[in-house]
Amino acid sequence: MNIIAYYLPQFHTFKENDEWWGKGFTEWTNVKKAVPLYKGHYQPRVPLNNNYYNLLEKNALKWQSDLAKKYGIGGFCYYHYWFDGHMLMERPMEIMLENKDIDLPFCICWANENWTRAWADSSKQVLIGQTYGDKTDWVNHFNYLLKFFKDERYIRIDGKPVVVLYRPEIIPTLREMLECWNALAAQNGLPGLCYMYQQCDYDMTKDPNGDLFDYEIEYQPGRVKGYNKNLPRKQQQSLSWPVVLRKTLNGVFTRFNLPLGKWSTVNYSYDEAWKRILKMVPKHEKVIPGAFIDWDNTPRYGAKGSFYTGVTPQKFEHYLEKQIERATTVYHSDYLFLFAWNEWGEGGYLEPDEKWGYGMLEAVKAALDHTEESKSR
Repeated sequence: MNIIAYYLPQFHTFKENDEWWGKGFTEWTNVKKAVPLYKGHYQPRVPLNNNYYNLLEKNALKWQSDLAKKYGIGGFCYYHYWFDGHMLMERPMEIMLENKDIDLPFCICWANENWTRAWADSSKQVLIGQTYGDKTDWVNHFNYLLKFFKDERYIRIDGKPVVVLYRPEIIPTLREMLECWNALAAQNGLPGLCYMYQQCDYDMTKDPNGDLFDYEIEYQPGRVKGYNKNLPRKQQQSLSWPVVLRKTLNGVFTRFNLPLGKWSTVNYSYDEAWKRILKMVPKHEKVIPGAFIDWDNTPRYGAKGSFYTGVTPQKFEHYLEKQIERATTVYHSDYLFLFAWNEWGEGGYLEPDEKWGYGMLEAVKAALDHTEESKSR
């Protein structure tokens, strides 16, 4: 089973973040300033041995790939940010490409939506908008990605490099662009590209352009966390904040420009969410299953955030093992996409922390080992 973990590159400084959020801002900035919202709320999350790494350093990338391989991760899916030729956070992936000893397989997910202030305030001000350009931009974008596609570490299915689109439904020239890329792939000695998508609201079976996609990724926890109203309200709990706590934290969340008392954080049951995941039936034969470790985006969204309760490495191992088995028997898939390798600001990470140590990584290895043992019996 190939477990592909989503990978966020925003753990280094770059010019635009300095301008938008203040000099020196990285994803660690949000992680460090997180606060517990109730007794027992696991915040802030602290990397084991205070390993607040910098992804502009090759050693950090090598450490990640070695760690992932040791515990059975089959590859990273790097989020990629392209805005009509303007790129953000491209250096970690480029450093990886330049260093062949960072030898974990990888693929790319184009996070093709506007870059906004949505997580920081209610304005939703667009900082960089997606325009999707014309054929000139499509060619330039492909030519940039080609060196990654041709790398021997790049993940391929039937010889085709895997390309994940985050939100295909908002691309007005979807067919023209993807057909252009396929033609360019053929011109460069590739049999085409293997297109996948992860957006919960898009359905390839209902879109005239859906035939362009080889696979749909059942992205988790998006499918059960309420984005598609898949989780009944009775399985959600709104936390009413004590007055003293609201007053204490009011200063922390003044960036929302709204009284904290108007918001109540929503939490979800980890067990209930996983029970629903394990009951899901693929809508068609081109669905790749998903899994998630944890979710808590209050470091980014504060009082507007959401999180799961009841998370432990033992539970994660148990549920992941069942999902790996279902990937083979129900989905007939050799792949499973996992949220996530290092989404510290959203609580989804495998990297060791001060609370669980290597527990989540050990859970992945154990789940894989147990399913292999079951097959051999």
